[in-house]
Amino acid sequence: MLTWLQYNWRMLVEIALLSVGIYYAITFVRGTRAAPVVTGFLTVLLALAVITLGLDLRVLKALLLALLPSLAVITFVLFQPELRRMLAQLGNLPLFASTREKRENIEVLIKAAERLADVRIGMLVAVEQSVSVQEVVESGIVVDCEATPEMLETIFFPNNAIHDGGVIMRGDRITHAACIFPLSQREDLSKSLGTRHRAAIGLSEETDAVVVVVSEESGAVSYAYRGKLVRGITLENLRAFLTSVLVMEPHPRSWRDTLRPLSPPRPTTESPESLRPNPGPHGVA
Repeated sequence: MLTWLQYNWRMLVEIALLSVGIYYAITFVRGTRAAPVVTGFLTVLLALAVITLGLDLRVLKALLLALLPSLAVITFVLFQPELRRMLAQLGNLPLFASTREKRENIEVLIKAAERLADVRIGMLVAVEQSVSVQEVVESGIVVDCEATPEMLETIFFPNNAIHDGGVIMRGDRITHAACIFPLSQREDLSKSLGTRHRAAIGLSEETDAVVVVVSEESGAVSYAYRGKLVRGITLENLRAFLTSVLVMEPHPRSWRDTLRPLSPPRPTTESPESLRPNPGPHGVA
């Protein structure tokens, strides 16, 4: 077995790389407008290949072989918008984001929370990290725009058609709005918690996202992270927490920390009120 591995480890590496590449390509395309195009393109190509080889059609086989070098160009032409979006998402990964950019993204959230809290307009924003938030939300409208306080205010304005639900923020981009986040099913939560706060807890239980909430009832600012909700905080508290998680979190993290967002959090005996760092009004919406 050891001898076989010594001679074939390159083949195993190639299979692993191809498997990961195909998996992420399918994950990226699934659910997008390009999905039917990719399906149709691959179906036609596979059907032509099967017919050509099965019936030994030499002319068609020669044409297909001649077209193979052009497939890369055809792919770039057909899927140019999707490829641009994929590269943009890659550039927005925390690995490529500078500390300055991360702090600017935090300030966008702080300013939006401040303005919406002053006028008591509800807000629910999930800041995506390593675990994809889109995998666990039930719906959402693709926005794909720069994240600014003005844009968040516009989205959550009560007369806006997409103000209901949550917003997904990835890097400095707002990717989706009007998302339905999974509600927490925990029984130890306070009865005063409304749907917005339960959705924030539920999403933080299933992903490693940081969810920022502004109560529509009282204007109180809260955040949920790793299944815990901290309510009635000041903007300085929020800034300090977001900085500690999104900017100053130590790297590399242990394998236990990496796997923690993928598994449900352990039940806690602490109520949301006991997690609040300072007294403040309780948002219920």
